[in-house]
Amino acid sequence: MDNRRLILVMIFSFSLVMLWDAWQQYKQPKPAPAQAVATTPQPSANLQPGSVPVPSTTAAGDKLAVPAAATGKAATTGETIRITTDLYTADISTQGGDLVRLELNRYTGTADKKQNFVLIDPEHRYAAQSGLIGEGLPNHRSTYKAIQGARELGQQDKLQLRLEANGPADVKVVKIYTFSRGSYAIEVAHEIANGGAQPLNAHAYYQFQRDDKAPEGESAMVSTFTGPAVFTAEEKYQKLTFDDIIKDKAKYAKTADNGWLAMVQHYFVSAWVPQGKDKREFFTRKVDGGSAGPAVVAAGLILPVAQVAPGASASQSITLYAGPQEQAVLKRLAEGLDLVVDYGWLTVVAAPIFWVLQWIHALVGNWGWAIILLTIGIKAIFYPLSAASYKSMAKMRTITPRLQQLKERFGDDRARLNQEMMKLYQTEKINPLGGCLPILVQIPVFIALYWVLLGAVEMRDAPWALWITDLSSADPYYVLPVIMVVSMVIQTKLNPTPPDPIQAKVMMAMPLIFGVMFFWFPAGLVLYWVVNNVLSIAQQWRITQVIEAGGKAANDAKA
Repeated sequence: MDNRRLILVMIFSFSLVMLWDAWQQYKQPKPAPAQAVATTPQPSANLQPGSVPVPSTTAAGDKLAVPAAATGKAATTGETIRITTDLYTADISTQGGDLVRLELNRYTGTADKKQNFVLIDPEHRYAAQSGLIGEGLPNHRSTYKAIQGARELGQQDKLQLRLEANGPADVKVVKIYTFSRGSYAIEVAHEIANGGAQPLNAHAYYQFQRDDKAPEGESAMVSTFTGPAVFTAEEKYQKLTFDDIIKDKAKYAKTADNGWLAMVQHYFVSAWVPQGKDKREFFTRKVDGGSAGPAVVAAGLILPVAQVAPGASASQSITLYAGPQEQAVLKRLAEGLDLVVDYGWLTVVAAPIFWVLQWIHALVGNWGWAIILLTIGIKAIFYPLSAASYKSMAKMRTITPRLQQLKERFGDDRARLNQEMMKLYQTEKINPLGGCLPILVQIPVFIALYWVLLGAVEMRDAPWALWITDLSSADPYYVLPVIMVVSMVIQTKLNPTPPDPIQAKVMMAMPLIFGVMFFWFPAGLVLYWVVNNVLSIAQQWRITQVIEAGGKAANDAKA
């Protein structure tokens, strides 16, 4: 009996620690909401240009000369060019030719549902920057000139924005953004035309700049990762914290002939994805701030550009993905990119669960009903284990009065009490651990499902029914959390009462402790737990009735 209770207390304690950690995340002060952005913003004025990264060596093994690092803000703001497609609105500054703002047209804001979600945001000094490394070549601090052309995708399948900049004498550089219909992937290319008399060596770099503040309006009670990430085939997925970058302690693969770099946040990601097997160098650094305000960091990669002979041209291109963490799309774009939807060590369990959830959604067309049907399916799979657990609990209920009598008789003699309890278990053929072990087997599955529902961008803004219009947000009227608390109380009543009064009080307090925290959980997660609890109650009640009826019949027969 003591062992059984110990395991239960351990399970509840572990869950409580997880919930308490999430509660602390929720209670942390949130950044101030972003101010409204003007129709034609000048975000470059808020961006720290930073220094140009330095590659380890050129193909010939010589260091490249780079411009001196800037120590302040950009000297000029430049013109902002607004590009509109079917999926997003992008602002590109002629100061550096950088993508400085990206508004996703099909996703609502986190804090303000009346506004579109802004992924790349000047309020966070967030920008996708790129340039060339080499004597006199334009970088993200140079001024570009926009070539006339369409600024709205309209009925076209593709739209190009061409930006020109002056390089060394007789060298012309063009930065080209290519936007495609129905895609969050943007092709970014540098074209170099060498009109001089000497060969030209260059590298191209691509980086994200961002402050270390958490995104506004993050899901309450949910601890999610925000920061850079690096992937290589050898080192796999590597998350880098802002704090480690600021302290110059970040550890990651520095060089590889594969892989990508991303800036990750809950539900969304921006990623520089090189194509081919060109050797690339990854880098991170602190750019600005950190003493009185938020720190700004940069993370990126460097790619070589083929030597440009006199009178010849060369180009370097890369894919910039900036959008939702749609796992199927990310997986097609690059190896390991779908890992930004981070399930941790439970990925091997969570990935199949999400696949099944998607399959069910394809049949019913509603993520809320898909969650319900998935929960029913999981309960069906684990029915034998659950039944064994509930049978053990039901048998324990039948002998609870006798256990209490033993405690009253031998309470002062611990050894004798345990001895008599073991005799009782043997006589009644009860395994005191029988109710715990089946539960322990199911825990990884339930935790994996929790992370699936938490991390899937498909849940964001997804309605279920009636008042539940967003499964990723808390129930606005707290109906589901209240039902959750009631279901937990009923479950507690169905379990055998612990002979120890302290244990009994702890068990009765658990529904209230967990229930209060569930008031701020996303509705999709609460829906899962409500359905799971209702099914468990029905199963446990039926088994308890059968066991207790059998015990009563046996006692009547003996009498």
